Amino acid sequence: MRTYILKRFVHMIPLLLGITFFSFLIISLAPGDYLTAMSQNPQISTATIEGLRAKFGLDRPWYIQYAKWLWNAIHLDFGYSFANQVPVFFLIRERMLNTLILALSAALFAWGLSIPLGIISAVRQNTWVDRSSSFVSFIGLSIPEVFFALLMVLFAAKSGWFPVGGMKSIDFEYLSYPRQIIDLLYHLVLPTIVLGSISMAGRMRQMRANLLDTLLQDYIQTARAKGLSERIVIYKHALRNAINPLITLFGFTLANMLSGAFLVEVIMSWPGLGRLTLDALFSRDLYLVMGSLLMASVMLILGNLAADILLALSDPRIRYE
Repeated sequence: MRTYILKRFVHMIPLLLGITFFSFLIISLAPGDYLTAMSQNPQISTATIEGLRAKFGLDRPWYIQYAKWLWNAIHLDFGYSFANQVPVFFLIRERMLNTLILALSAALFAWGLSIPLGIISAVRQNTWVDRSSSFVSFIGLSIPEVFFALLMVLFAAKSGWFPVGGMKSIDFEYLSYPRQIIDLLYHLVLPTIVLGSISMAGRMRQMRANLLDTLLQDYIQTARAKGLSERIVIYKHALRNAINPLITLFGFTLANMLSGAFLVEVIMSWPGLGRLTLDALFSRDLYLVMGSLLMASVMLILGNLAADILLALSDPRIRYE
């Protein structure tokens, strides 16, 4: 397992090089940059613009710019944000933490509900519990994420029960530490529900189908014939095999959470990496866009690696050499 994890980290290098290379190329093909927008301001002289362009290396060919950015990125220097006037690493560090909080919260919500509900639906097939769970999953899969997020914002505005947007209250800095945590959780409720509902609905249906298929296997019938209780048959023998396909989807779930988090952050004003990337794209802040894409790619790759490790730990038949 240790050798496999080491190989996966080695394989990350060409993958990240490819992602950053083509991202930098595509961004460079777009006409203009942040300094081009600045040049439209009559109060900024042409000499100043040219001086800034030479200072940041934007007067060089794109491949030289990329090589310089890559060398600096290896040393954790992701460049300077033109729009925010601060180092990119400083911005990404704070926003990435906010995105991870939202994505992990949504993942806990989705998996914490989908697996128990999927098990109950399979065990009590064709009862009112099964039909109610199926109806909830149908609603979750049918409603578009954008529309759901807008509905939640409208609900918060009309009811006043939840904040309309943001991550903290205005007086957050003056609250005690326990009340700061409560305030953060309070702002996290609606974004978590929006982001986790679709994943929860899909995983619940898959858990139900997997468990129903497993309960029809011969070894389950053998366990029942031996006189084992239904509780042991389900939770000791059937559930472990039924849940394996879901573990393989953990990496994809994390990827969906991160991509979905970008959308939720924009609509619900959550100060995360997605909102930062969108603002950087609109302002043509090259190094901020590259830093955000690199961090998002690293998180997705690590999510897939975590899925493989969890699968090996849950199924002793799987060995990575």
